[in-house]
Amino acid sequence: RLQESRERLSVCSKLCYAVGGAPYQITGCALGFFLQIYLLDVAQVEPFYASIILFAGRVWDAITDPMVGFFISKTSWTRFGRLMPWIMFSTPFAVISYFLIWFVPDISTGQVMWYLVFYCAFQTLVTCFHVPYSALTMFISREQSERDSATAYRMTVEVLGTVLGTAIQGQIVGKVDTPCIGSPFFFGLSNSSVAMEELNMTHDTESLTDTRNAYMIAAGVIVGLYILCAIILVLGVRERRESSELQSDEPVSFFQGLKLVMNHGPYIKLIAGFLFTSLAFMLLEGNFALFCTYTLGFRNEFQNILLAIMLSATLTIPFWQWFLTRFGKKTAVYVGITSAIPFLIAVVVLDSNLFVTYMVAIAAGISVAAAFLLPWSMLPDVVDDFKLQHPGSHGHEAIFFSFYVFFTKFTAGVSLGISTLSLDFAGYQTRGCSQPGQVNLTLKLLVSAVPVGLILLSLLLFKLYPIDEEKRRKNKKALQDLREESNSSSESDNTEMASIV
Repeated sequence: RLQESRERLSVCSKLCYAVGGAPYQITGCALGFFLQIYLLDVAQVEPFYASIILFAGRVWDAITDPMVGFFISKTSWTRFGRLMPWIMFSTPFAVISYFLIWFVPDISTGQVMWYLVFYCAFQTLVTCFHVPYSALTMFISREQSERDSATAYRMTVEVLGTVLGTAIQGQIVGKVDTPCIGSPFFFGLSNSSVAMEELNMTHDTESLTDTRNAYMIAAGVIVGLYILCAIILVLGVRERRESSELQSDEPVSFFQGLKLVMNHGPYIKLIAGFLFTSLAFMLLEGNFALFCTYTLGFRNEFQNILLAIMLSATLTIPFWQWFLTRFGKKTAVYVGITSAIPFLIAVVVLDSNLFVTYMVAIAAGISVAAAFLLPWSMLPDVVDDFKLQHPGSHGHEAIFFSFYVFFTKFTAGVSLGISTLSLDFAGYQTRGCSQPGQVNLTLKLLVSAVPVGLILLSLLLFKLYPIDEEKRRKNKKALQDLREESNSSSESDNTEMASIV
């Protein structure tokens, strides 16, 4: 009990740790919900090139995760820790790159390269922040209950971060009316390139200036929050080397560790399940702004609908934390993720009605909260199970977390690129006040039918996940016994050495 009391984290420490998760979610939410519509309707990038930017940026983001995990595993401990220096040094460069993503350069050629370079640069730098931050879960305490509690704090703040990202970006941008081109004249012309040329000649080219300035103001506010949260994390959390290592551990090389991790059955089954779950919600996230604007016809309300989803998710995080401790994490997965299905169907089947859409958005937020909380709550259980099977191997926490993020981001990049390309094939019209029927049908598939299918597939995969509540309790006790045995052995060696001296 004395040992457990020493391992307990103060509420202040948990809050400071949790605040560190906000920058990734604030920027990720702003990019996820708004970058596609920004590239298409504000920066006026052609849909084909926009799909390349979104695809390449996400895929590069995925590739950088294991790369950063590799370099972290090779990083020596400093007086600030092994993970904290990555967080400190990446922050200033990340905020500069993020701001430049939302700037429209005054250049006739090279605009696509501008967005591609700074989008990829930001994804690399934010990875240098988020991968060590994710692995920090294993270095703040050895007590599983304390890690779970800190994870709940973190998920609450992260979902709150998505609310902030949605609110800041949506409300600032939403107060400016982005001009659109009337569809009757636009769709009546046979040559769309000629049509765009004629419309650009008659349409005021200065009309987008206010919208572009609004995106830059929102980026500036988000950059300020990013820096503030990073400072709170660095000053308020102590990275404990002994929290994750047993005293008898021997170091193992990165590639040996990677092989061990990828051969660990529970880890593969867990990431396979959450791979499709994350893919479903990322497809919804990436296309929901366009869906609300064109299919539902709520051009001036979509930012408020997104905010309703995120607020609902934030308020229900404590409920899911209570639910998983009361009924188990696997049960929480089944109940939480399945509950999204009827709402994803309802938003497409029901007639376009603003009140109904808000009700569906609030209900869908409950499932979003479960999808946020559960992966990060279950990953430490897999790491503990791995340690019991490989007690002589340590230092692989970053591999577990970085490769989980790698698989989800890689598939998200592929899906987002394909979805934007699908809109191009369906005949998406840049800055159109409305879209052809094929585009609306494509958006319905991307925010409803495809996510529902992915969720059902993920639920089948979760049936194979072997760590239930009974297994988790046994692992906790076995790991505690192993640590006590290691500590007592070390104390005996020290006593014997002292007697010899």
